[in-house]
Amino acid sequence: MSYSWVGSPAQFNGTNEFEGGDSNTENLNQWYQSGDQAYIIIASAMVLIMVPGLGFLYSGLARRKSALSLIWACMASCSVITFQWYFWGYSLAFSQYGKSGFIGDLSKFGLRKTLGAPSPGSPLIPDLLYAFYQMQFCAVTAAIVVGAVAERGRLIPMMVFIFCWATIVYCPIAYWAWNVNGWFFKWGGLDYAGGGPVEIGSGMSALAYSMILGRRQEKMMLNFRPHNVSLITLGTILLWFGWLGFNGGSAFGANLRATMACWNSNLTAMFAAATWVLLDWRLARKWSMVGWCSGCISGLVAATPASGYIPPWASVVLGITTGVVCNFATKIKFWIKIDDALDVFAEHGVAGMIGLLFNGIFGAAYIIGLDGVNTGLFPGGWIEHNYKQLYIQFAYVVAATAYAFVVSAILAFAIDKIPGLHLRASEEAELLGMDDDQLGEFAYDYVEVRRDYLAWTPAKNEPISAEHSIPQGERHGITQHSQMLEGKEPSESSADGTAHTGIGGDRHGVATEKAELQS
Repeated sequence: MSYSWVGSPAQFNGTNEFEGGDSNTENLNQWYQSGDQAYIIIASAMVLIMVPGLGFLYSGLARRKSALSLIWACMASCSVITFQWYFWGYSLAFSQYGKSGFIGDLSKFGLRKTLGAPSPGSPLIPDLLYAFYQMQFCAVTAAIVVGAVAERGRLIPMMVFIFCWATIVYCPIAYWAWNVNGWFFKWGGLDYAGGGPVEIGSGMSALAYSMILGRRQEKMMLNFRPHNVSLITLGTILLWFGWLGFNGGSAFGANLRATMACWNSNLTAMFAAATWVLLDWRLARKWSMVGWCSGCISGLVAATPASGYIPPWASVVLGITTGVVCNFATKIKFWIKIDDALDVFAEHGVAGMIGLLFNGIFGAAYIIGLDGVNTGLFPGGWIEHNYKQLYIQFAYVVAATAYAFVVSAILAFAIDKIPGLHLRASEEAELLGMDDDQLGEFAYDYVEVRRDYLAWTPAKNEPISAEHSIPQGERHGITQHSQMLEGKEPSESSADGTAHTGIGGDRHGVATEKAELQS
């Protein structure tokens, strides 16, 4: 049976609270409902599923020869973050003993003093569970960032970057938003599930890393298109599933606010998806599965900071707005000449900004109070005549955007100068593919065998001699790649005489991207 008062199920009065309680002398579970704890454990597992979901999404958006490297990057980043978070990440982001307003201290280094006391996020769950749940958030954010290496970045330097990035970029922004001593939290800011640390942090950091890494070779972008739309769709569905744990779980209990967050997440995602598809249709006069996936993800991103603050009707407005703005934001990379290959900036950074600003306008106090803990504690936005909330949200957006981009760019630049840790693979490796250059395995091994040994040529009647009978320059299946390997300038059209697209290919069904890039 539930309880009728505002606040936690029972007031924590355990012994040795500074150390997290003493399980040798008391039952540390007595102050929490088992249903709330079970829900957050399940939500943590749902968020973890988002990491391979991102891997599949990124893999499908890349070409076959670099498909597995992106799955590896996402999964390996999860290993790095698990260590970083246990080592000092949780302490730097959520230690309540650091009073700087910018970043925490090391009082909870190695999960010290992290056990059965109420968590920094909510008295509904214990500190140890909160730490585990928040670790999944950091892992997903890191997996979003590693998309910046697509098709031309070396993997080990990225893993070094991710460890340092989580320490000096993610942890400070998370501290600002969610730590009781963070400047944005104390100012009354509203960031439900991570518009700042997760979405702006990942979008701006990926953009900065892409800038330092450099653009893919234009002559290697011949006939570029996502190689596996089914894999893109599978990744999107896994992300969608995990996002319900991401946003629903951020109520930190099995309560009405969690339910409202799930409702708002679905509404925003589906209206954003429909809007994106319609915008793509107006250009190509065809329906796009990749466009639907892109819109769905951008909507889920926008719902991340807002789903626990705004009413459902505002989520519909948020979804339509996000679909329009983020669709056009995919063109920004051409204006600024940065090869954000997987549109991380447009779909995460920009959508996160929109969601945060919507809190300042459509935030509603009754939505916040649905968790039974924050009843009457936070004001809403403009719809409840709290007009200062919008400039608080705007200041946070500007601070998180500038901090994430500048610090990530400096960090990537510094790592690139360390001997043995240069970020960029060689031009030959880029032609060969990151799977072959960085890994000992392939996503589609038969494709590599066919490419290297048969060169997409019909079989001949006479047996093939022990020596390769096909000239080296003709083994890549695309005429322009062969020309490049032989030191010639590639022709302007593909092997079948059709024009090729520029950076980003035709991910969103827009045929004008090459012209935009060249302009």
